[in-house]
Amino acid sequence: MISKGYIYHFIWVKDSNSETPTLESVLVVNEFLEVFPGDLPGVPLEREIDFGIDLLPDTQPISIPSFRMAPAELKEWKEQLKDLLDKGFIRPNISPWGALVLFVKKNDVSLIMYNDYRQLNKVTINNKYLIPRFDDLFDQLQGASCFYKRDIRSDYHQLKVRDSDILKTSFRTRYGHYEFVVMFSGLTNAHATFIDLMNMEFKQYLDLFVIVFIDYILIYSRSEEEHVTYLRVVLQTLKDRQLFSNFSKCEFWLQSIAFLCHVVSIEGIRVDSQKIEAVQHWPRPTSPTDIKIFWGLAGYYRIFIEGFSSIASPLTKLTQKKYKFQWSDECEKNFS
Repeated sequence: MISKGYIYHFIWVKDSNSETPTLESVLVVNEFLEVFPGDLPGVPLEREIDFGIDLLPDTQPISIPSFRMAPAELKEWKEQLKDLLDKGFIRPNISPWGALVLFVKKNDVSLIMYNDYRQLNKVTINNKYLIPRFDDLFDQLQGASCFYKRDIRSDYHQLKVRDSDILKTSFRTRYGHYEFVVMFSGLTNAHATFIDLMNMEFKQYLDLFVIVFIDYILIYSRSEEEHVTYLRVVLQTLKDRQLFSNFSKCEFWLQSIAFLCHVVSIEGIRVDSQKIEAVQHWPRPTSPTDIKIFWGLAGYYRIFIEGFSSIASPLTKLTQKKYKFQWSDECEKNFS
């Protein structure tokens, strides 16, 4: 029985002893080398969807002064600006808007330029998009034995910013004032907009052999022969629409996948045992909020726990205002 634990995003585990495949060595994928360039070729096509930044009424332009930077950061700043300019992703501008630019260390070695759009995001109207029901997704995967997974989080630069909103992406640097003409990952609605694009491009294949969910595109097949066909269809769609993938963010010809805290394979769907430990070592709740967080996470596994609602009942009562928060022996028993 599961007592405690959760993971709220997709996890996949790769055998560290296995040889890293090359682009040319992967079946079917090697027919579509242009879909996996080493770097994006430049400004994306005009698409049916572009990225907009709709603001709350009466919003005034926001400009944040930059921090002082170390010599190493200034050097990196200049190099990354040149790279973005050469690709056509940014351009010089004059604007009353201006986001703060920061640097984040990656692997304790490289510096990644990060535009801090938090103030802009606070005044941006959030788009809503429907997240598929988890049980519906699991129903689709029943009987599947071959999988492909693509991480789309690095793909945002493949959408243009709506012309009227480009100036809102402005950021100030020591070397000039610039704006993005392509979508940037730090902006509110960037993720939702890209999901909309993926759903549009793969609409005719959704619920048949394609799932678009959160940060991933998933192809699932019931045989290797079927998988060849489906993989070729998806890659041809990407090629035709000039949508590119990062090869290092893709996993091909998987026989099982970790998906929404579960492991899916031809044998069925089971709880991911590696994730249960997190729940088993979850600290005892000390407030109604703690309980709500815990049930929101542990609820992933309710379908595997007989009488889940009854087990949860003593703790759930403590989240109601009419009950005083008092941890009882029954709470301790059911929690552990």
